[in-house]
Amino acid sequence: MKHLLNLLAAIALLVWGTQLVRTGILRVFGADLRRVLAHSLSNRYTAALSGIGVTALVQSSTATALIVSAFVGQGLVALPLALAMMLGADIGTSLMAVVFSFDLSWLSPLFIFVGVVLFISRQSSPAGRFGRVLIGLGLMLLALRLVSEATTVLTKAPAIKTLLSSLSSDLLLEIFVGALLSVVSYSSLAIVLLTATLATTGVIPLDVALGLVLGANLGSGLLAVLTTSRAPIEARQVPLGNLVFKILGMLIAMPLIGVWLQYARPYLGEATRVVVLFHLCFNIMVALIFIGLTAPVARVVARWLPKPQKPLVAGRPHHLDPSALATPSLAISCAAREALHQADLVETMMVGMLTVIKNNDLRLAEELRKLDDSVDELYSAIKYYLTKISREALSEEESRRWTDIISFTINMEQVGDIIERIVLDIEDKKIRTGRNFSEAGMAEICELHARLTDNLRLGMSVFLNGNVRDAQKLLEEKARFRNLERAYAASHLMRLTDNTVQSIETSSLHIDLISDMKRINSHICSIAYPIVDPAGALAPSRLRQLPLAEGP
Repeated sequence: MKHLLNLLAAIALLVWGTQLVRTGILRVFGADLRRVLAHSLSNRYTAALSGIGVTALVQSSTATALIVSAFVGQGLVALPLALAMMLGADIGTSLMAVVFSFDLSWLSPLFIFVGVVLFISRQSSPAGRFGRVLIGLGLMLLALRLVSEATTVLTKAPAIKTLLSSLSSDLLLEIFVGALLSVVSYSSLAIVLLTATLATTGVIPLDVALGLVLGANLGSGLLAVLTTSRAPIEARQVPLGNLVFKILGMLIAMPLIGVWLQYARPYLGEATRVVVLFHLCFNIMVALIFIGLTAPVARVVARWLPKPQKPLVAGRPHHLDPSALATPSLAISCAAREALHQADLVETMMVGMLTVIKNNDLRLAEELRKLDDSVDELYSAIKYYLTKISREALSEEESRRWTDIISFTINMEQVGDIIERIVLDIEDKKIRTGRNFSEAGMAEICELHARLTDNLRLGMSVFLNGNVRDAQKLLEEKARFRNLERAYAASHLMRLTDNTVQSIETSSLHIDLISDMKRINSHICSIAYPIVDPAGALAPSRLRQLPLAEGP
């Protein structure tokens, strides 16, 4: 029992080490990896090569699948190119299995020591996060040695021999066990390394080990499908297509296990090499066979998982992909896209507000009030989604972006509330009473509204691109809008002194309306503060007038 517990603990340590490396790499290089993937999709061959490189770093084809699936879900990548990238991703994780098959246990103490020192001393910095990667690598190497030691003792136990002998007669059972272990451990790499170690120590025969390797490959495909099960249809198509490749490749490889053992084993020698190189050759074979068939498979998958024909509900989140939460930098991107969706609804409300004012449209007024409920729902959904992102997993830049998104959605929610109150006031004090603004008053309202709409669109651009000059311009518009509001308030008072009947009847409503529009503009312009403040463009009391270099 003691030796069995030691083996289970070593396996758990191996899985945990793999997780530390994966999450550590994503925390240090997450945004860079996304940029590499996004810019390497000119054709299926460069897509496959980028998949190899990225997955070799993160040591998880599942992590790559989640990133690529999110790209497809957002319409940034075509499905055939995404499938080509996944073929490369499977080769990448196979290459890492080959690297770890060498006896590198002597590096384990060094990696763990240096990693712990970096992680503790500089925890919130990139160096500290890289220390997390070193700790994971050290634990993986240590775990492989512990697995070898524990299995050496267990091979002598009669019960273990009887249990493992049942696998040697059933290839399908071996594949099932390998797939199950891969899904449960969330790492096909860990299972392949474990299988290689068990084969080397004689716990399982080589033919059983190769069956488990096929199962581990199948399990990694199933894991990606399960992880994206709640994602949009477009995002679910990528892992499903990759699973099709794995199943077809497995059917091709199953009859070839005996051939591999007969011809490759004499040249490769050690069982470890036989196992990990079979794993590598399997994925290379799958890539070579199917990289030219990504487009047909994509069409088949699109028929199996067709895009929904019904239009998207305005108040429902479109971009909050739950599977992206495993990659914090990607989740931040999803939240930002949803925040822009919320802003689009606010813009629709703002445009409709002027129509209600000019045309006394009660039906549109009711629709705008319902649209405000949608804005509120999106705000709640985005806020809840962001709270599920681990702040510790974010870089300093991503943490600032997290805060900016929260601030942006709060401002949009408050703008929506103000527009709703304006619409209610227009209904009660203008439409139902049959009153109208004076011609000059309506012209002033239209001018303020036009500036307001332009500022909202500029604010959305500032939020999306972070351009310092645009942010400066937005804050300058705040001052101009305030001065214009004061001038129009004074003009309204002049019309009152001239006894303009329409101005007298709508005086309270007119003053409240332009005041509310100024408040809306203030919320919009506050989007610029997180951009201009770090750039040193904001003085204590006003915007500096010094020219600035264009920001990113």
